[in-house]
Amino acid sequence: MSINLFETTLDEDKLHPYFKEIKNAPEYAETHIVINEWSEGVFERRGEAAKFVNEFQTSFNSTFWEIYLNKAFKMLEFKIDYTKASPDFNLQDKYKRNISVEAVTSNPSLLPALKLDMSTMPAANFLNDATLKLSGKIRDKHQLYLGVGKGKQSYSSLEHVKGNPFVLAIAPFDSKLSQSQNNIAMNRVLYGLEPPISYSEPQAAVASVRNKNGKDIDLGIFTNDSYKEISAVIFSTTGTFGKAVALAGTASFVKTTRLRKMRIDEFLANEGLEKIGRTRTKVSETYDIFSERFYSGIDVCGHDVHLCSGSDHKETHLDGLQVYHNPYAIHPLLENDFSAQEIVHYFYDIENKAMITKYNDNAMVSRNTVSSVA
Repeated sequence: MSINLFETTLDEDKLHPYFKEIKNAPEYAETHIVINEWSEGVFERRGEAAKFVNEFQTSFNSTFWEIYLNKAFKMLEFKIDYTKASPDFNLQDKYKRNISVEAVTSNPSLLPALKLDMSTMPAANFLNDATLKLSGKIRDKHQLYLGVGKGKQSYSSLEHVKGNPFVLAIAPFDSKLSQSQNNIAMNRVLYGLEPPISYSEPQAAVASVRNKNGKDIDLGIFTNDSYKEISAVIFSTTGTFGKAVALAGTASFVKTTRLRKMRIDEFLANEGLEKIGRTRTKVSETYDIFSERFYSGIDVCGHDVHLCSGSDHKETHLDGLQVYHNPYAIHPLLENDFSAQEIVHYFYDIENKAMITKYNDNAMVSRNTVSSVA
């Protein structure tokens, strides 16, 4: 079934502001092709097609995230069972092993502008706000899995879910700065770890954060068995509309952060000792790379921040996806579940109370796009 998500019969005042801007702004025209291609298959859900299109046009964020995930799971060679409406994705790998995935977004109380102002600095409470929103969304879905409150059928009672790894796929749409947060808020929520001060120092622990009502909200929910029913969290700050802009090739400016890891001999051959520490490489008049390199065992690790024109930028659909594994999960993911060159995996070392990151060289963890510059 082929449906154009941007054809609408709804009254203008019922359309989501983001949908209207994407539909009508000339600079976003090319993204329509990209987004429609991502959605192939989702309309096979029985009785869901009209509802799905309506939600995309009127509420936007959560449906956009589902469309992004639909394409991602296909690229990861999962078979998607569209005959079941809940949870959002019922996946089967090539070994006929089933994984249940529920998609969720954190959303703003007031809509930020769709275009990102790169000069805007995060508010002092931005990290706490992002942490609280992500924590609340995970808590709500966990309670729904268990059947606590709200009177809805629990995920755990569904026959096609029982015994499967249960995964939450989360994207932050709550702020125009969300794409800049990298994974620092999610690290706090799941592993109770603050942003690192430097590569040579361990991350400080954080046990809770206070909400606006003065209540302390527990963090580090994957450092104990309180959320053992959730096998993992798939997370991305780049599966937002900026992904469609980047893949359509219509961005005027892009900022990207990529993790780097290479053997010492490879580093010496390709970059040289002068690249240890912080350096700047001017690729062209429209392209700069700000790098940091440090020794880590037998490797040299670090990151690159790319600042470039849209014409210089390249990324894949899977770039920016991250998977957090729960060491206490009753139905854990396998290490190679959701495995691809671009995807970063995080594990928690219970004994050392530390996060272990497994990634391939040049894995992208954050990206911002600007479609026009005033």
